[in-house]
Amino acid sequence: MEVYTWSPEETKILGEKIAKNLKKGDIVGFIGCLGSGKTTLIKGIVKFLTGKEAISPSFVIIREYEGKIPVYHFDLYRLNDEKELETIGWEDYLERGIILIEWAEKIKNCLPEKTIFVEISIEGRDKRKFTILTPESRKFKI
Repeated sequence: MEVYTWSPEETKILGEKIAKNLKKGDIVGFIGCLGSGKTTLIKGIVKFLTGKEAISPSFVIIREYEGKIPVYHFDLYRLNDEKELETIGWEDYLERGIILIEWAEKIKNCLPEKTIFVEISIEGRDKRKFTILTPESRKFKI
């Protein structure tokens, strides 16, 4: 599924629409270059699911947000390789809530088949293209 947005506000709204499809145990991997809108999209998801304002976890690698379903926001920009996942306690988070991963391409081989991927490309100054890839067993309504 492809969706376009033309502003950061529209990107946050898209995040809310994606959030409506998520359930406990889901893993969503975000792939896109710096400045493509990964964090902005995640802000919409976190706001919808927890009522809280998301902050990029770039320097701490993970932020946790409590809600009906806990949300774990990983930013793997500074991760050097997949082996470092063990040092951040990656497996402790699986199935505990919803996991959102920026720079998911860095650990793509470690992610389960059920992972939902959102690929983001910059189409213009504020225009973004979001390609949402879901397992065949999942249907998303946007």
